[in-house]
Amino acid sequence: MALFFILLLCLISIVTTLLMVFFSGKMIPYTDANGQVQPDSLSEKFWIPINGVEMGMIIKTRDQTRPVLLFIHGGPGMPEYWLNESHPSHLEELFTVVWWDQRGAGLSYSAAIPPETMTTEQMVADTISVTKYLCQRFQKEKIYLMAHSFGTYIGIQAAARAPELYRAYIGVAQSVNLALSEELAYEFMLNFYANDKKNREQLKKSPYGTAAYERIRDRVMHEAGIGTTHTMYSVVTGIFLAVMKNREYMLKEKFQIWQGKAFSKRSMLNEEFRQANLSDLVTRLEIPVIFFSGVYDYTVNYHLSEIYLEEIKAPKKHFYLFEDSAHSPIFEEPEAVLAILKDLIH
Repeated sequence: MALFFILLLCLISIVTTLLMVFFSGKMIPYTDANGQVQPDSLSEKFWIPINGVEMGMIIKTRDQTRPVLLFIHGGPGMPEYWLNESHPSHLEELFTVVWWDQRGAGLSYSAAIPPETMTTEQMVADTISVTKYLCQRFQKEKIYLMAHSFGTYIGIQAAARAPELYRAYIGVAQSVNLALSEELAYEFMLNFYANDKKNREQLKKSPYGTAAYERIRDRVMHEAGIGTTHTMYSVVTGIFLAVMKNREYMLKEKFQIWQGKAFSKRSMLNEEFRQANLSDLVTRLEIPVIFFSGVYDYTVNYHLSEIYLEEIKAPKKHFYLFEDSAHSPIFEEPEAVLAILKDLIH
């Protein structure tokens, strides 16, 4: 019996140690060859009140004097800083990168957030408020705005409303018409799975627009290589486990990611996004515009993004198509992305 309790205590000790190591939530600093924190670097997680909600964000940079880039994540309600660990974007090589978790998402999730505030109008206002905070904190007249997937729906509207705050708008997997994009993805998968009887039958029994389709959508898209990344074939290993293994989130914060995702999906914001057509909402930007898309992206159809950019009136604009990417070229082909961004900021 005594041996049993000794073994049990050892097991508890090991589990506790592992939890402390993997779920401590401490930010990993940038260090030099001697292990000393680089003097001008910043690796910070913090919360500030924005329009009545405590919002969390992570700031990473090797040099705080670099231009500030605000990243608007996708979803709705799905932060993306965790993906930067398994698929480093290296954006901090050029920018002071702010990974902001939107209202109701991740670090900014709270059960106390009124559901009626989860609207497009509020999200755009939040983006502008966060931008003003960053301009003041880092003493910048303007910053760069990068948005991804659902985030592009919010980001491009913020850029159109307050162009005086931004040096350029960078849309990654720029959304335009979600309903049409999803319909095109469904048609693509019917063809892709032509010789896969099981998946094709599941798709035919679960047509686009039904709840049954929503239940299998992420799996079949990732298995087809048209999901988050071209080589992420499983949402379990590629997304769920990647989030849970991230060392810079506390265990509570990891659970908040899933709570926020569910909360945002149930919100009015999600319905507004699904019904919107950005080509009717934003037709002109007063700042340079860049779109990044992947050839294998059917989460957001890149043909629709390219056509949309052709329609937008802007002082400068450019569409970049990445041959080895699906939905996330900044994480899939970071070197090529950085080369383009380096030219943008110089």
